[in-house]
This record gives sequence, structure tokens and C-alpha cells, in this order.
Amino acid sequence: MKTQLMLNTLAVTIGLGAFALISCTPQSTAEAPAPESSVEASATESPSVAPSPQTSSNRQTMNQNQASTEASQPTNPYVGMWVTKDGYIRHELLPNNRYDEARGDRESAYQGRYELTGNRINYWDDTGFTADGEFRDGVLYHGGYVFYRKR
Repeated sequence: MKTQLMLNTLAVTIGLGAFALISCTPQSTAEAPAPESSVEASATESPSVAPSPQTSSNRQTMNQNQASTEASQPTNPYVGMWVTKDGYIRHELLPNNRYDEARGDRESAYQGRYELTGNRINYWDDTGFTADGEFRDGVLYHGGYVFYRKR
């Protein structure tokens, strides 16, 4: 299947006003041999590098390396689950500057993005609602509620 033979991923991450563009070039896993390089290449041809075939063990190594790189990327100290004392509101700060808030039996009741400036947090809900909060002494004060880190 073509989708199994080609990897073509483009991700754009926008956070804190900075733009990061990460892209992967197509990689073929077909068993066709790579074209031989030629000194007599036409002047109109652009230079290219033929992708090497990947075996499943190569893909596994790449996935492990990618996972360890992603795991080593710095995250903010507030990422994780924050809950009210009664557990009714569960507010998860995700490492990609998104949040997911559950209330009672309603999972993902509110979702949106957040930005941190020091110990201050600003929220933009996907519906357009905005809010803010503050971290003090390991506690999140937000929207009139007090949240504690769930360990």
C-alpha cells in the first residue's frame, strides 16, 4: 500500500508566539535499488539524494530514537493533572500548550490552549472563552477554584 511505503509528515507547532516547522521528507521502503550517481548529470536536473530502503529494524530504531528525543525535550514544570479538592474538576495541562478539563462525569468539557509567563497562566478556550490563573506554592488558583497537582 502506498500509505505504508511513504512517510510524509508535516507538523506546525505554534506556541508562545514562536513558530516551529518540523517536516520529514518522503521515505520509500520499496526494495528498488537506488539510482547510481552520474558525473554527467544534466545541468537542468536538480541534485537529489535517493532514500535508502528501510527495514523494520531500522524503523524500530528510528522510532526509539525519536521517542527518546521527544522525551528529552524540556517541558514546563506545571504540565500534568490538576484537580479540585473534591475531584470534581480535573484540569490537565498538556506539554503541547493545550489543556483538557473534565467536570464530573463530563470528560473534555473544556479544551483550549494556554500560555505561561512566570507563575501566571492564561487560557484561551476553543469556544473563545478566556481565563487566567496563578501558581503559588505548588497550588493553581484559577477561575475562583483551587487546584492541587495529582501525583
